[in-house]
Amino acid sequence: MSTTTKAKSEPMTDLNPRSTTYEFMGPPGAFLVSFGVPFMTYLLYFGCSEESGGCLPPLQSIPDRFVEALSDKTFWASLWDTEASLIYLGWYAFCVVAWAVLPGDWVEGVTMRTGEKKKYKINAFSTFLLAMGISCGYIFRNGPESFTFLYQKWTGFITASLIMSLVQAFYVYASSYRPGALLALGGNSGNFIYDWFIGRELNPSIGSFDIKSFNELRPGLILWVLVNMSMVCEQAVRRGGFENVTDSMWLVFAFQTWYVVDALYNEPAIFTTMDITTDGFGFMLAVGDLTWVPFVYSLQARYLVFKPLELGPLRAAGVLGFNILGYYIFRDANGEKNDFRNGRNPKNLKYFTTSTGSKLLTSGWWGRSRHPNYFGDLLMALAWSLPTGFDTPITYFYVVYFAVLLIHRQRRDDENCEKKYGNDWETYKKLVPYRIIPYVY
Repeated sequence: MSTTTKAKSEPMTDLNPRSTTYEFMGPPGAFLVSFGVPFMTYLLYFGCSEESGGCLPPLQSIPDRFVEALSDKTFWASLWDTEASLIYLGWYAFCVVAWAVLPGDWVEGVTMRTGEKKKYKINAFSTFLLAMGISCGYIFRNGPESFTFLYQKWTGFITASLIMSLVQAFYVYASSYRPGALLALGGNSGNFIYDWFIGRELNPSIGSFDIKSFNELRPGLILWVLVNMSMVCEQAVRRGGFENVTDSMWLVFAFQTWYVVDALYNEPAIFTTMDITTDGFGFMLAVGDLTWVPFVYSLQARYLVFKPLELGPLRAAGVLGFNILGYYIFRDANGEKNDFRNGRNPKNLKYFTTSTGSKLLTSGWWGRSRHPNYFGDLLMALAWSLPTGFDTPITYFYVVYFAVLLIHRQRRDDENCEKKYGNDWETYKKLVPYRIIPYVY
């Protein structure tokens, strides 16, 4: 199966110009984030777990315990778990094999600078169904206690995913120097640390296997659901069966599973996102996909294992309604955009035509803000944290982080659009003045 449809060719020296601008404050920022993301992932565990004494642990004990841990060889040894590493490696291999053997259509992505269109195999949702079927069958046969190993070996799995992220980051960086590689416009600065972090090659592949799109949707995203399932099983063991699992845990599990299902079912939509069309694949995306998503996004479910909370019918209904509202905005806004991009306009939405002929929506959700889908995303993020109550701010870390991430993406999108559309973008901003939250921001 050919992975590209070729339309024209240009000298690679013209297609891969030297990057002239930096993100994340350049190489120093890339260096700090490369250490900061693993550090924060471990910190969210040691700062919010049974073993540490709560969420947060007693504040007066943190400095002494931190210094003691760093100087203790036993602590460093505890971060490695051979069994967890083998399970993680097996999981990643399962995802690769599923991609290869499960049937799926091949669809074309957007036109690249070479004039080519890369082809992608669509079977992430099938991979999810297979993984869930095997996992549920295993739990049904062996009981919930058989699937608590993800909770019990947490730091071991974090370490295994970090090693996988590092290996891939170094591999794709080295392979980006082969002749004919199409580089990301923002990842060819010539600085090793920055390019390794941000991603030098646009679409690193092994044959027809596209590494970036595979990691975006399969091993980390599906593992997020399996991690949450392990948290449900751990709570079931402690509370005497699935019938005693708290409503708060079920809500978190349902909300986040539905979010993943939606992403996997609508897999073709990812091929028009900035991650795929613009960003290279380096340590930033590798560690985000493989470590951050499954082991940070699951913080609420992990917290509810050792801090179970019953919401009751009224509060549960309120949280459910809040999540449904966020999802409705997210999905309806994306539906309007996708219809319009594909030449359909069933709602007869108004639009602004630029001097280059591009059309920008100015009504519907896209008339309320320039990124209404981000607004829906933020509402859902808050709904995922509300079931944990208000005893600790730590379980709301995801909301704060996600807000910062989306604002960064919004600003980067606006900068790119300003370069692309020029004065027309200023006119468009007057028609749609709000960035994300209508009438607020």
